Amino acid sequence: MGPAGERRYDVPEADAFTRTYWEAAAGRRLLIRRCRACGRAHHYPREFCPHCWSEDVDWETASGRATLYTWSVVHRNDLPPFGQRTPYVAAVVDLAEGPRMMTEVVECGDAARLSAGMELEVDFRDGVPVFRSV
Repeated sequence: MGPAGERRYDVPEADAFTRTYWEAAAGRRLLIRRCRACGRAHHYPREFCPHCWSEDVDWETASGRATLYTWSVVHRNDLPPFGQRTPYVAAVVDLAEGPRMMTEVVECGDAARLSAGMELEVDFRDGVPVFRSV
């Protein structure tokens, strides 16, 4: 909740399982999950491996490196506080560890400078991972 109890749409609510992820993000660390059975990493955090269904998964600190997979420039969003941020770049990135992640690309200047495969690095805004060009 934001000031005066208003709902925030830009910061997810942590539950018992995702609390580890959000606490790490608040400390400027990006976590992913890695399966000990098949060795593959995944994101978003789940209690099981989406590749082999094993429950033998653990948290791992990601490098923070990624490449831009796809993006869209959002010019209108009526949910607070996104309306004050328009235009912004909603994106999907490929983390160096393998998983794809939905995020936002920040401080990119002219969105025409974005290109698939461009190198990015993680940053954090209000405890939420975002990415910027390297």
